[in-house]
Amino acid sequence: MTYSANIRAALEQELGGIKEKGLFKEERFILGPQKADISVEYPSGAPASDVINFCANNYLGLSSHPDVVKAAHEGLETHGYGMSSVRFICGTQDIHRTLEQKLTEFLGTEDTILFPSCMDANAGVFEAVLGPEDVMIADRLVHASIIDGMRLCASMRDTYKHSDMKHLEQKLEMHQDKRIRLIITDGVFSMDGDLAKMDEIVALAKKWDAMVFTDESHSSGFIGKTGRGVHEHCGVMGEIDIITTTLGKGLGGASGGCVSGRKEIVELCRQKARPYLFSNTVAPVIVSGAIKVLDLISGNTERRDKLEWNTNYWRQGLTDAGFDIKKGDSPIVPVMLYNAKLAQDMSRDLYHEGIYAVGFFFPVVPQAAARIRTQLSADHDQAHLDKGLAAFKKVGEKHGILGLGKKEIIEKFGK
Repeated sequence: MTYSANIRAALEQELGGIKEKGLFKEERFILGPQKADISVEYPSGAPASDVINFCANNYLGLSSHPDVVKAAHEGLETHGYGMSSVRFICGTQDIHRTLEQKLTEFLGTEDTILFPSCMDANAGVFEAVLGPEDVMIADRLVHASIIDGMRLCASMRDTYKHSDMKHLEQKLEMHQDKRIRLIITDGVFSMDGDLAKMDEIVALAKKWDAMVFTDESHSSGFIGKTGRGVHEHCGVMGEIDIITTTLGKGLGGASGGCVSGRKEIVELCRQKARPYLFSNTVAPVIVSGAIKVLDLISGNTERRDKLEWNTNYWRQGLTDAGFDIKKGDSPIVPVMLYNAKLAQDMSRDLYHEGIYAVGFFFPVVPQAAARIRTQLSADHDQAHLDKGLAAFKKVGEKHGILGLGKKEIIEKFGK
């Protein structure tokens, strides 16, 4: 160890301040595979508890699907454990291109390039495509990984109010002197669960000669009639210039991401995107599993349809119970609590009722916007949902929040 006791004390003081503010995030350990029914252990050493998982991104329930696990095993046997190299040197295989082609067909684009994660895709794409003579115009609620990617890019940065198309148009008109105007949005906004107005965004892009970027991480596989994403849901398949998404949520739940879109943009990423050039290729075992995932969800919409039913049932049940939830069509259903301590207390009480749902608070969400973000999965059956609703109602009654809105909850508990 090289740093002094004073430096250690300063770091410990910062951690203590996070704890004092009630903002400390404690990780838990899942003892087994990711699925609807899990066993969770806290780091404190308390006995593990069997709970229903309502906070995973396992939207299609494929993280432990036997066919996906089998395909991963086969990939391990046929193509090995890892590539030990970056892709442009000697770190790619035939299955990597197969997966890229399947993603291209699934997303309705011209070409696709794999990245170690969607965060890496977002970190690399803007710098590879844009320069100082360009401008990025982003929705103010885009994901943190997009913000980080924008910071790495030399082009001008601007924002528009969340889903405010009039404000977006003002910004597009303002920046007509730029070479490229890139509109940047999430497909599904991960904290609130609402969908981008993708059809209106595309219309504005055509009117003002702009490009469109969307991160479809929380929509790929299940939003839209056949699960292609928000661009399918809004009727603009084939009209998005840049799509990033992940293999770590609905599409199998492991890791890996991609940039998909116009072939020139994909080729620029292949030539210039630093996370692609300087990171090892996605492991063969993950690629093989992801190929199987795409085969499964391209064959039918059974899991996507079940997830949609579960989402509607859950949303209606929480609303009928008197909770303040964010409206929307996605399987991300935030129960708004507005107070960080209340969110943590309710999460703890739910855990003791057999429900695993984590509280979100600053800095993950803005001040006075604390919540429990629930997420539905095709792996949930109605019995899971009914038990979850009963537990939420019991805990909500305990804390006296049923039927209360934002103003009343803040008056009772503070921000």
